[in-house]
Amino acid sequence: MPSIYSYKSQFQDLLRPVVKVLYHFGVTANQITLFAAFLSILLALFVGLSSVKYVYASFLLIPLWMFLRMAFNAIDGMLAKEFAQQSALGAYLNELCDVVSDTALYACFLFLPTFNLYLLFVVIFLALVSEYAGVIASLVGIDRRYDGPMGKSDRAFLFGLLGLIVGLWPWFKDNTFYVNWVWQYAPNVILSICLVLLLVTIYNRVHNGVVLHTPKKNELK
Repeated sequence: MPSIYSYKSQFQDLLRPVVKVLYHFGVTANQITLFAAFLSILLALFVGLSSVKYVYASFLLIPLWMFLRMAFNAIDGMLAKEFAQQSALGAYLNELCDVVSDTALYACFLFLPTFNLYLLFVVIFLALVSEYAGVIASLVGIDRRYDGPMGKSDRAFLFGLLGLIVGLWPWFKDNTFYVNWVWQYAPNVILSICLVLLLVTIYNRVHNGVVLHTPKKNELK
């Protein structure tokens, strides 16, 4: 199944001039990683607290930030690979900051009345498992798996869409029956689709990792 991740190279080409400027000014990949994580957590706190006060317009920041965060993720990777900034610390920061940021941003939706709390918890849990399934590949001697159809970029798109629905709802809630139907049911439909596709993603990452792994003759496990 197609994934937004398949367009990564085209996205990187668009960002390459920006990356060169950042490198010229001495910005490092690890700085970008930490900066993006810090802003993600800060935004998550702001949006989450706003939702408690029923200020749903703050959720319009989610789709904007999801796009910018994908850009930051691409930029830190390009700085690391194309400007000799790869390091063990960078690898740890990249994985840990992504997981923490994702969890914080998804948790923003926990306080919304129309979101099924258990469904959202399962989606967050499976998102973590899918990333771990990708990382485990490196433990068996192959490259990290980024198989879809529900990778990080795809989840960013879906949660950005959810943020758009929540953020726009106050302006249209009294207009039509259909708008209210979208508010009541669309979020959980989207989460259900995300859940199913996450299960497929976990399977793909594990299956493809096992297929690509060719154990050495002296390996018994």
